[in-house]
Amino acid sequence: GAMGGSASLIPRDLLGEYQELTFLSKQEILLAYKRFSELLPKEERESACSARVPKSQIVTLPELRANPFQHRICHVFSTSETGDDSMSFEDFLDMLSVFSDSATSDIKSHYAFRIFDFDDDGTLDRKDLEQLVNCLTGQGEESRLSSAEMEQLIQNILEESDIDRDGTINLSEFQHVVSRSPDFASSFKIVL
Repeated sequence: GAMGGSASLIPRDLLGEYQELTFLSKQEILLAYKRFSELLPKEERESACSARVPKSQIVTLPELRANPFQHRICHVFSTSETGDDSMSFEDFLDMLSVFSDSATSDIKSHYAFRIFDFDDDGTLDRKDLEQLVNCLTGQGEESRLSSAEMEQLIQNILEESDIDRDGTINLSEFQHVVSRSPDFASSFKIVL
């Protein structure tokens, strides 16, 4: 029937490989495949395993539409060589795997760090923290922090997190902070 038709489009050996390489179950992988191919134009669905979906489509997923970091998420998981942040099915699976309940909190925090590192330089500096706070508080005029509040908040974050006092937060400092916040892993998730 039409319902079960799409599942068979992932070759069985690939399906096994995806299960080994991700934290996803077979069911989750098949569902992801279905969701991914629905983002493609009809004529490309047959070859969804080798197609790329533009970022403009990925961010329409309800799970990402409300996420303030949707653009960064696409950027971090995209393997596009042109830098357009489009996603292949494997990129999409990687993303879902990291955001799944089964991913370890080490893996989640590693990717959270990359997502929050807006300038991709390997550390979270004041500018990254400012963008992070702006994403979290929303861009609306009424919700924006004053520059004094922002300065105070960033000061507090660095107080808490910048162990070597170099003015930036590196991955291990970030992971240390995350390990002390029990609700981090549960908030860092996307369930299809």
